[in-house]
Amino acid sequence: MIIFDVNETLLSLDPLKESVGKVLGDREDLLPLWFSTMLHYSLVETLSGEYHSFGEIGTAALMMVAETRGIELTYDEAKQAIVTPLRSLPPHGDVAAGLRMLKQDGYRIVSLTNSSSLGVATQFQNAGLSDLFEKSYSVDAVKKFKPHPAPYRSVLSDLGVPPEEVLMVAAHAWDLAGAKNVGLQTAFVRRPGKALYPNVSEPDYVVKDLLELTKVLRQNVTE
Repeated sequence: MIIFDVNETLLSLDPLKESVGKVLGDREDLLPLWFSTMLHYSLVETLSGEYHSFGEIGTAALMMVAETRGIELTYDEAKQAIVTPLRSLPPHGDVAAGLRMLKQDGYRIVSLTNSSSLGVATQFQNAGLSDLFEKSYSVDAVKKFKPHPAPYRSVLSDLGVPPEEVLMVAAHAWDLAGAKNVGLQTAFVRRPGKALYPNVSEPDYVVKDLLELTKVLRQNVTE
Protein backbone atom coordinates (compact mmCIF):
# COMPACT_ATOMS: atom_id res chain seq x y z
CA MET A 1 0.00 0.00 0.00
CA ILE A 2 1.31 3.45 -0.93
CA ILE A 3 -0.13 6.78 0.27
CA PHE A 4 0.78 9.83 -1.80
CA ASP A 5 0.74 13.45 -0.78
CA VAL A 6 -0.68 15.59 -3.60
CA ASN A 7 0.40 19.25 -3.82
CA GLU A 8 4.05 19.56 -4.93
CA THR A 9 4.59 15.81 -4.57
CA LEU A 10 2.38 14.90 -7.54
CA LEU A 11 1.20 18.27 -8.86
CA SER A 12 3.37 21.24 -9.76
CA LEU A 13 2.65 24.57 -8.08
CA ASP A 14 4.13 26.54 -10.99
CA PRO A 15 0.74 27.98 -12.12
CA LEU A 16 0.33 29.47 -8.66
CA LYS A 17 3.55 31.42 -9.03
CA GLU A 18 1.97 33.48 -11.78
CA SER A 19 -1.42 34.02 -10.12
CA VAL A 20 -0.08 34.68 -6.62
CA GLY A 21 2.76 36.79 -7.95
CA LYS A 22 0.36 38.89 -10.03
CA VAL A 23 -1.83 39.92 -7.08
CA LEU A 24 1.31 40.62 -5.03
CA GLY A 25 2.60 43.19 -7.48
CA ASP A 26 4.38 40.74 -9.81
CA ARG A 27 6.34 39.23 -6.91
CA GLU A 28 6.49 35.55 -7.86
CA ASP A 29 9.35 35.20 -5.40
CA LEU A 30 6.80 35.55 -2.58
CA LEU A 31 5.13 32.19 -3.37
CA PRO A 32 7.30 30.24 -0.87
CA LEU A 33 6.44 32.77 1.85
CA TRP A 34 2.74 32.43 1.10
CA PHE A 35 2.91 28.62 1.09
CA SER A 36 4.86 28.47 4.36
CA THR A 37 2.44 30.96 5.95
CA MET A 38 -0.48 28.79 4.85
CA LEU A 39 1.14 25.69 6.37
CA HIS A 40 1.97 27.60 9.55
CA TYR A 41 -1.63 28.64 10.15
CA SER A 42 -3.00 25.22 9.25
CA LEU A 43 -0.95 23.97 12.22
CA VAL A 44 -2.13 26.88 14.36
CA GLU A 45 -5.73 25.85 13.68
CA THR A 46 -4.99 22.18 14.36
CA LEU A 47 -3.34 22.95 17.70
CA SER A 48 -5.97 25.47 18.77
CA GLY A 49 -8.93 23.27 17.85
CA GLU A 50 -10.13 25.45 14.98
CA TYR A 51 -10.75 24.29 11.43
CA HIS A 52 -11.08 26.08 8.12
CA SER A 53 -10.46 24.50 4.73
CA PHE A 54 -7.00 24.67 3.19
CA GLY A 55 -8.37 27.07 0.58
CA GLU A 56 -9.72 29.41 3.25
CA ILE A 57 -6.43 29.33 5.14
CA GLY A 58 -4.53 29.89 1.91
CA THR A 59 -6.65 32.92 1.10
CA ALA A 60 -6.12 34.37 4.57
CA ALA A 61 -2.37 33.68 4.35
CA LEU A 62 -2.16 35.50 1.01
CA MET A 63 -3.88 38.52 2.52
CA MET A 64 -1.39 38.45 5.41
CA VAL A 65 1.58 38.36 3.04
CA ALA A 66 0.09 41.25 1.04
CA GLU A 67 -0.42 43.30 4.21
CA THR A 68 3.17 42.80 5.36
CA ARG A 69 4.37 44.01 1.95
CA GLY A 70 2.04 47.01 1.87
CA ILE A 71 -0.05 45.59 -0.97
CA GLU A 72 -3.81 46.19 -1.04
CA LEU A 73 -5.70 42.95 -1.62
CA THR A 74 -9.33 42.03 -1.07
CA TYR A 75 -10.53 38.63 0.11
CA ASP A 76 -12.18 37.90 -3.25
CA GLU A 77 -9.00 38.82 -5.14
CA ALA A 78 -6.91 36.58 -2.90
CA LYS A 79 -9.36 33.68 -3.20
CA GLN A 80 -9.48 33.96 -6.99
CA ALA A 81 -5.68 33.95 -7.18
CA ILE A 82 -5.49 30.66 -5.26
CA VAL A 83 -8.55 28.45 -5.65
CA THR A 84 -8.89 28.44 -9.44
CA PRO A 85 -5.24 27.65 -10.31
CA LEU A 86 -4.89 25.28 -7.32
CA ARG A 87 -7.59 23.04 -8.77
CA SER A 88 -5.94 22.94 -12.19
CA LEU A 89 -2.34 22.14 -11.29
CA PRO A 90 -0.47 19.97 -13.83
CA PRO A 91 1.20 16.75 -12.73
CA HIS A 92 4.99 16.58 -12.69
CA GLY A 93 6.31 14.87 -15.80
CA ASP A 94 7.17 11.61 -14.03
CA VAL A 95 3.89 11.19 -12.16
CA ALA A 96 1.47 9.48 -14.55
CA ALA A 97 4.04 6.96 -15.78
CA GLY A 98 5.35 6.33 -12.27
CA LEU A 99 1.89 5.71 -10.83
CA ARG A 100 0.99 3.34 -13.66
CA MET A 101 4.18 1.35 -13.13
CA LEU A 102 3.49 1.06 -9.40
CA LYS A 103 -0.04 -0.16 -10.07
CA GLN A 104 1.31 -2.69 -12.55
CA ASP A 105 3.69 -3.90 -9.85
CA GLY A 106 0.66 -4.64 -7.66
CA TYR A 107 0.70 -1.72 -5.25
CA ARG A 108 -2.56 -0.31 -3.94
CA ILE A 109 -2.39 3.47 -4.37
CA VAL A 110 -4.28 6.14 -2.42
CA SER A 111 -3.73 9.82 -1.69
CA LEU A 112 -3.89 11.92 1.47
CA THR A 113 -3.98 15.70 1.21
CA ASN A 114 -4.51 18.81 3.28
CA SER A 115 -6.79 20.04 0.48
CA SER A 116 -10.54 19.52 0.68
CA SER A 117 -12.26 16.39 -0.63
CA LEU A 118 -13.87 18.35 -3.45
CA GLY A 119 -10.61 20.11 -4.17
CA VAL A 120 -8.52 16.96 -4.63
CA ALA A 121 -11.25 15.28 -6.71
CA THR A 122 -11.21 18.29 -9.05
CA GLN A 123 -7.41 18.35 -9.08
CA PHE A 124 -7.12 14.70 -10.09
CA GLN A 125 -9.82 15.02 -12.72
CA ASN A 126 -8.14 18.04 -14.29
CA ALA A 127 -4.72 16.37 -14.10
CA GLY A 128 -5.97 13.12 -15.63
CA LEU A 129 -4.99 11.04 -12.60
CA SER A 130 -8.38 10.01 -11.16
CA ASP A 131 -8.30 6.43 -12.46
CA LEU A 132 -4.88 5.76 -10.90
CA PHE A 133 -6.06 5.99 -7.29
CA GLU A 134 -8.07 3.45 -5.33
CA LYS A 135 -9.20 6.18 -2.92
CA SER A 136 -8.48 9.83 -2.20
CA TYR A 137 -8.46 11.01 1.41
CA SER A 138 -8.67 14.54 2.82
CA VAL A 139 -8.03 15.93 6.27
CA ASP A 140 -11.68 17.07 6.06
CA ALA A 141 -12.59 13.72 7.64
CA VAL A 142 -10.79 14.46 10.91
CA LYS A 143 -10.50 18.26 10.71
CA LYS A 144 -6.85 18.16 11.66
CA PHE A 145 -4.10 18.94 9.19
CA LYS A 146 -1.04 16.83 8.49
CA PRO A 147 1.38 16.18 10.17
CA HIS A 148 -1.05 15.57 13.08
CA PRO A 149 -1.36 11.78 13.63
CA ALA A 150 -5.14 11.76 13.08
CA PRO A 151 -5.21 11.98 9.25
CA TYR A 152 -2.72 9.14 8.80
CA ARG A 153 -4.47 6.93 11.36
CA SER A 154 -7.83 7.64 9.76
CA VAL A 155 -6.56 6.32 6.42
CA LEU A 156 -5.05 3.23 8.03
CA SER A 157 -8.29 2.54 9.87
CA ASP A 158 -10.42 2.89 6.75
CA LEU A 159 -8.17 0.63 4.70
CA GLY A 160 -7.68 -1.89 7.50
CA VAL A 161 -3.92 -2.13 7.05
CA PRO A 162 -1.12 -1.99 9.66
CA PRO A 163 1.23 1.03 9.41
CA GLU A 164 4.36 -1.04 8.82
CA GLU A 165 2.86 -2.29 5.54
CA VAL A 166 2.26 1.23 4.22
CA LEU A 167 4.63 3.64 2.47
CA MET A 168 3.97 7.40 2.66
CA VAL A 169 5.40 9.37 -0.28
CA ALA A 170 5.82 13.13 -0.08
CA ALA A 171 8.01 16.04 -1.12
CA HIS A 172 7.64 17.62 2.34
CA ALA A 173 9.83 16.60 5.26
CA TRP A 174 7.14 17.66 7.75
CA ASP A 175 4.63 15.31 6.12
CA LEU A 176 7.02 12.38 6.37
CA ALA A 177 7.80 13.23 9.99
CA GLY A 178 4.10 12.89 10.75
CA ALA A 179 3.85 9.61 8.85
CA LYS A 180 6.93 8.16 10.53
CA ASN A 181 5.49 9.13 13.90
CA VAL A 182 2.56 6.72 13.41
CA GLY A 183 4.77 3.92 12.13
CA LEU A 184 4.56 4.27 8.35
CA GLN A 185 7.47 3.68 6.02
CA THR A 186 8.42 6.90 4.22
CA ALA A 187 9.83 8.05 0.89
CA PHE A 188 11.03 11.59 0.18
CA VAL A 189 10.65 12.90 -3.37
CA ARG A 190 13.31 15.54 -3.81
CA ARG A 191 11.34 18.09 -5.82
CA PRO A 192 13.15 21.37 -6.63
CA GLY A 193 13.64 23.51 -3.54
CA LYS A 194 12.76 20.75 -1.08
CA ALA A 195 15.08 19.46 1.65
CA LEU A 196 15.00 16.97 4.49
CA TYR A 197 14.55 18.06 8.12
CA PRO A 198 17.75 17.06 9.98
CA ASN A 199 16.14 16.73 13.43
CA VAL A 200 14.09 13.60 12.63
CA SER A 201 15.06 10.15 11.41
CA GLU A 202 15.77 9.89 7.70
CA PRO A 203 13.11 8.50 5.35
CA ASP A 204 13.39 4.89 4.26
CA TYR A 205 13.85 6.08 0.69
CA VAL A 206 15.06 9.30 -0.92
CA VAL A 207 14.37 9.60 -4.66
CA LYS A 208 14.37 12.29 -7.33
CA ASP A 209 10.99 11.29 -8.78
CA LEU A 210 8.38 8.51 -9.00
CA LEU A 211 10.25 6.66 -11.73
CA GLU A 212 13.23 6.28 -9.44
CA LEU A 213 10.90 5.26 -6.61
CA THR A 214 9.52 2.47 -8.79
CA LYS A 215 13.03 1.29 -9.60
CA VAL A 216 14.12 1.34 -5.96
CA LEU A 217 11.04 -0.57 -4.78
CA ARG A 218 11.56 -3.19 -7.49
CA GLN A 219 15.16 -3.65 -6.38
CA ASN A 220 14.02 -3.93 -2.78
CA VAL A 221 11.62 -6.75 -3.69
CA THR A 222 14.27 -8.76 -5.53
CA GLU A 223 16.88 -8.49 -2.77
